[in-house]
Amino acid sequence: MPPKRAAIEGKATNMTTIAIIGAGAMGSGIAARLSENDCRVLTNLDRRSEASRQRAAQAGMEDVPLEALAEAELILSIIPPVEAGEVADRLTPLLSGPNAPLFCDANAIAPETAKDLAARISGMGGAMVDGGIIGAPPRADYDGPRLYVSGGEAGHLAKLGDYGLDVRVLDGPIGAASALKMCYGGINKGIIGLTTALLLAAERHGAGPDLRKEFGISQQHLLESSRRTIPQMYPKAYRWDGEMAEISSFLSKDDPAAAKIWEGLAEFFTDRAAAHEDGVELAALEQLLK
Repeated sequence: MPPKRAAIEGKATNMTTIAIIGAGAMGSGIAARLSENDCRVLTNLDRRSEASRQRAAQAGMEDVPLEALAEAELILSIIPPVEAGEVADRLTPLLSGPNAPLFCDANAIAPETAKDLAARISGMGGAMVDGGIIGAPPRADYDGPRLYVSGGEAGHLAKLGDYGLDVRVLDGPIGAASALKMCYGGINKGIIGLTTALLLAAERHGAGPDLRKEFGISQQHLLESSRRTIPQMYPKAYRWDGEMAEISSFLSKDDPAAAKIWEGLAEFFTDRAAAHEDGVELAALEQLLK
């Protein structure tokens, strides 16, 4: 049976030891901010790359055995969305009992995916908060990102505001934060993907320079944004394909035609991840956008 709410409140009140699964740019950035504000930040780097290990060390994260993550009051999952289910399954044995950590899935997953994860964790006696991160990783000159959370236990995460995180508690159930993230991410990354696709088409058909000139006349804001966001997209494209697939799933029941757009964008970002390996495609786009 699920843990009693009082037991969860008893442990979640402190929030001074936080575990973060994922030491990518976002996970390590959030860890660094928590560490700077006197939180102890645990992680488990089993099967993670050397680059992840270096980021974790620089962020002040402690690499501990998986079972030691149970010492935390809260476990945050900040990983590529395709890994969300596997990570939740690995952590489930740690999430039951009166002193178990609260779990927050902060990944870009569809609301139904979040609900399924929450049901699995609840069935084992644990409790989950639905989360969605909007904004860039933390840095010294930037107060973001914003961590939106929802669900019955979401209010506990407001405590993280004392440690430098911008936490927004939504008045909604599990799935509300994920729905917000799906819509925002679909718009933001969708515009980047669609713009990149048509710029590549223009280059293939010899219309690139003329399209660039027209952008300078009528789409100056989009031109300036593309100069920044397209080069930033290529090294992240391997993560964005999974998010687009989740957005497609999110849309599929109510708007199948729209779902096909994001299904295509998932494949498009998979191709951009492959193209990033030699850098030729990105170099051509950067030259065009100059």
